Amino acid sequence: MKKLISALMLSALAAAALPASAEIVVIVSKQNPATRMFSEQASQFFLGKSNLFTPVDQADGSAIRNEFYKKVADKDAAQVKALWSKLVFTGKATPPKEYPNSADVKKAVAADPKAIGYIDKSAVDDTVKVILTLP
Repeated sequence: MKKLISALMLSALAAAALPASAEIVVIVSKQNPATRMFSEQASQFFLGKSNLFTPVDQADGSAIRNEFYKKVADKDAAQVKALWSKLVFTGKATPPKEYPNSADVKKAVAADPKAIGYIDKSAVDDTVKVILTLP
């Protein structure tokens, strides 16, 4: 019984130690003329409703991806996946290329003036430009 209580206390402490949701920023290349954007605009690119920018996505199932889509489009992972499946099946769009982490997303966005991506704010450096900060 003591082991069970200890295990429960440890898991509660571990959960309490997890950081609150990270601040996510939407980024573009330094060469991109955009200077700012609204959440509604960003969601258009990441949900295949506009091809003005080329979206670059985080890995499927990652916490940052789930949080991003919840914040910009009020959609969960399953809803986003269903939407993209429909667009791909009907030939209307190609889903965003996925990268395993913020560093790789940042690198891909920095290299392509048409790219748009999202990363944790702590990963921002002078290779990209922040055009939207999500609360």
